[in-house]
Amino acid sequence: MMMIPRKNDFDLWDDAFGDIFFHNHESKVMKTDIEELRDKYVIAIDLPGYEKENIKMSIEEGYLTINASTNTTKEEQEKGKFVRKERYTGTCSRSFYVGDGITKEDIKANFRNGILKIDIPKAEERVSQEKQYIEIED
Repeated sequence: MMMIPRKNDFDLWDDAFGDIFFHNHESKVMKTDIEELRDKYVIAIDLPGYEKENIKMSIEEGYLTINASTNTTKEEQEKGKFVRKERYTGTCSRSFYVGDGITKEDIKANFRNGILKIDIPKAEERVSQEKQYIEIED
């Protein structure tokens, strides 16, 4: 007989091949895909239920930060009692390093069907033509 420990969320596949990045610790909001194309990166962030007016993007010191907020308490005024509520209410934020040379004019974004898509051009690689020596200190 084999003894298998019981857990509330037992899943043999997850236990054998689980990865902490894709397990119970993953974020429930702002799921993000980053696609690399020839001349740019495309970031797609899932924000279902959010309004465009409640999404703010800023860039500072090479970091692109996306803040989004939602409040569903307005909908709770209907009669009835919730047995379970899984909709997120609050503010969430993500930051991505895009490089010091990227400005707000370089970044293009649109929000359709609950998905925020952001185009960020690839920074030009600066190749030095002359050899530069780095001093080694004692």
